[in-house]
This record gives sequence, C-alpha cells and structure tokens, in this order.
Amino acid sequence: MMWKNLLLLLALTSFSIKGELPELNAKIITYVDSVMGKKVARGECWDLAAEALAYSGAYFDRSSMKTVTIYGRRLNLKKEDILPGDLIQFENVEMKWTEGNTTYSSAMGQHTAIVYKVNGPGNFDMAHQNTSDWGKKVGVSNFNLNHVTKGKVMIYRPIAE
Repeated sequence: MMWKNLLLLLALTSFSIKGELPELNAKIITYVDSVMGKKVARGECWDLAAEALAYSGAYFDRSSMKTVTIYGRRLNLKKEDILPGDLIQFENVEMKWTEGNTTYSSAMGQHTAIVYKVNGPGNFDMAHQNTSDWGKKVGVSNFNLNHVTKGKVMIYRPIAE
C-alpha cells in the first residue's frame, strides 16, 4: 500500500510539473525521458534536439548551413524565464568558476542541448549527447550561465510548426 501511495505521489508530481509547462516543452521533456541513456539518430548533439522537436510537432529550421540552427523563438534572457524543454545553442563558449579553493574551466565550440531541469536563475540541468561525459548517448549535466566568460549561449522556446 505504501508503494502505491509513493508511486501515485510521484506520478502526480511529474504530471503537475509537466502540466505547468507549455505543451511543446512538456512533449520535449517526455521525449528526452524516453531516450535517456540511449543514442538518438547518429548521436550528434543536434540530433537529440531535432528528434525532440519532430516528436513534439515543433518548428525546426535548418534551411541554411551558413546560419545558426533555429529551434523556435529566441528568448530574451533578461526578461524571460528559462523552462525545461527549451533548446540551447552554444557558440564558442568558455566558462570559469570557483568551488571552494578550486577553479574550474570548460569550453564548448558548437553544441546543442535541451534544458532538462531548472535549478535557479541561470542554473539548469541540460540533456545532451555527443559529450566527453556521455559519449553518443543522452545524459544530463549541469550548466550555469553565470560561469560563461566568452561566447554566445542562445536559448529558444519551441513554437508550433
């Protein structure tokens, strides 16, 4: 009986969190959950975004290889909240941060990911593949916008096709 109550509570919590998201964002998270730990398409980072957008019925424009891939409506990060299911495009991003007595740095040239969970302003977990941590399989890593020292981070809200 206790297990049934716990499962019901978890199901209701998941539903209420996804229920508060815009419909396309919720569908993208549902898709990410279904492929977690698996290789999507060829395992390239943008394959996960492309397949999630196709699954959700959202817009995806790759009409020109000379432009940045467009995943929906670009967010104004000073005025809009980031939500799970939003898509992230990194361009030549460098990061630096300190935890305790240790300073860390990291870099991403061109990379695409999906916001998986928001932990606070500018701090979120992202689902992505084709990384040093997860290889060609989908995994989750933390990202903090406050650690960015160089490059562009563009976040898109999925929109209907």
